[in-house]
Amino acid sequence: MIQKDFLGLFSKKKPIIAMIHLKGESTEEIQTRAKKEIGIYIDEGVDCIMMENYYGDYRELEKAIQYIVSLDLEIPIGVNCLNVDSMGFYLANKYDLDIIQVDSVVGHVKPRDEATLQTFFELERENTKAALIGGVRFKYQPVLSEKSLEEDIHIAKGRCDAVAVTENATGQETSIEKIKEFRDYLGDFPLVVAAGITTENVLKQLEYCDAAIVGSNFKDTRKDTGDVSRENVKEFMKLINEYREELEK
Repeated sequence: MIQKDFLGLFSKKKPIIAMIHLKGESTEEIQTRAKKEIGIYIDEGVDCIMMENYYGDYRELEKAIQYIVSLDLEIPIGVNCLNVDSMGFYLANKYDLDIIQVDSVVGHVKPRDEATLQTFFELERENTKAALIGGVRFKYQPVLSEKSLEEDIHIAKGRCDAVAVTENATGQETSIEKIKEFRDYLGDFPLVVAAGITTENVLKQLEYCDAAIVGSNFKDTRKDTGDVSRENVKEFMKLINEYREELEK
């Protein structure tokens, strides 16, 4: 499989990928909230927006993608179609998106099915221009692998363009110990911390990670159940931009 330059998609170091969760009780409410949250992310200078059917279903996800694509933004747009990975590839190809996120690329199926999974990624990645973020030992995913973490990470490097690391649940802080372990096994391969990021821990995590996916911390409740808060996004991005300035010195 041809490796894609994941970090090359971004104009700045340590990119922040902001989540749209598609919360709402009706199509009108879901889409109105998504448009508002996308507007906040654009105004406050996030580096990428990831569209995900965390609450909304597939139809709502596609409708929201149609809207964000119509804006012709200068930042990368990604998609994570939860539970049916092939549809994430389909949407990325249909709407010319830049990034696909898949919650697990190795170790979540029985050993007999790993060859099938390998072929799936070979076929899908051959037919997409989008870079792939792939989870390993990702939150809520079963661990059915009979291989070591090091072995599974080695396999993951051949299936995706960046590896995502989390702890065990949405909003739960990813331990520095786990991040360091992933970094040791990955070498200079891109590593994305994908859950539990806060203003208090992000700088420490970015010492070892190349990018961060942020969802809950941008909400007014600091939980996934909340609404994206402009003040929280502004505060977070101010911290990140100051950190980037220090990196440039």
